Amino acid sequence: MIDTDTPFALALDQVEFHWAGRDAFGLRVSGFRIGRGERVLLLGESGSGKSTLLSLICGINAPARGSIRVDGTEMVSMPAAARDRFRAEKIGIVFQQFNLLPYASPVDNILLPLCFAPDRRARAGDGRTAALALTDALGLARHTMASPTADRLSVGQQQRVAVARALIGAPSLIIADEPTSALDAGSQANFLDLLFAQCSAAGSTLLMVSHDERLAPRFDRSVRMEDIATLTREAAA
Repeated sequence: MIDTDTPFALALDQVEFHWAGRDAFGLRVSGFRIGRGERVLLLGESGSGKSTLLSLICGINAPARGSIRVDGTEMVSMPAAARDRFRAEKIGIVFQQFNLLPYASPVDNILLPLCFAPDRRARAGDGRTAALALTDALGLARHTMASPTADRLSVGQQQRVAVARALIGAPSLIIADEPTSALDAGSQANFLDLLFAQCSAAGSTLLMVSHDERLAPRFDRSVRMEDIATLTREAAA
């Protein structure tokens, strides 16, 4: 059940995760909150646990203990299949490498999350119209969107298609994993302007992960991984 009275889009409490593979490690987060509508930058170097934390927030991995609530709903107690369904409905993800289907059209890539999320699909209305409205707002020309396959697009165009895919159907939480790492300063600024505007239009909360501290002034606040999480190296089992 969703707690509609919660002021938080994301809340983690006493989360512990252990990876028992070849490079065994543990990650502990005592507490982390993001208010609804906030734009938060999570800063951390490579190997600081950022990717692991995102996998927990998105429900891809489950912690050994603790609480992870997205939009007021507890995810930790859900079976894996239920977490997958919940993620499709509530979380839009912009992957660092975009993860578009190269053989599918740009529009079909954007519509993909709606195939697994009936509530999100209903919010989007006519999917193609919603996809084109998003890409118009993100500065993609209609002739670009008519491309038969996404692999014909430039890196910048693919990036914007990936953002539209995350935003379609107005999920409550947008996770962006290093989306500006390959951009110069001017392109970064333009991209963030577009991303912020579309998150505001959708009413979505934004958590963006980066190692680039220069981006911090653009966000409501920035948080360092070492301030919210403890990463420990462990002996492999």
